[in-house]
Amino acid sequence: QVQLVESGGGLVQAGGSLRLACAASGRTFGIYAMGWFRQAPGKEREFVAGISATGTSTRYVDSVKGRFTIFRDVKNTVSLQMNSLKPEDTAVYYCAVSDTTAEVASLERYNYWGQGTQVTVSS
Repeated sequence: QVQLVESGGGLVQAGGSLRLACAASGRTFGIYAMGWFRQAPGKEREFVAGISATGTSTRYVDSVKGRFTIFRDVKNTVSLQMNSLKPEDTAVYYCAVSDTTAEVASLERYNYWGQGTQVTVSS
């Protein structure tokens, strides 16, 4: 069974940084691509960043390019380094495991989800 546990959320001022971590258990790490999504109040869940199964390829939504970095960290952990945070980055952030090896952006391609971690950026 796959379990994903996010950590690292919190409150930060605009321009600050946070690092989110997603610890994965089960036979997923290194086999499937993983991604980070976010959902702000009243909005749909949106793709933020994805990383391939091998960790050699990444993809980002335009609004975070140059500010966020997704990478495979210590064993069974995928992290999201978020710099130059803006108030519009405020959301609950979720990590997820996809059904393919490529870093897809489509929410429908992700089968397993964590419970989310709140990120709040104050202006």
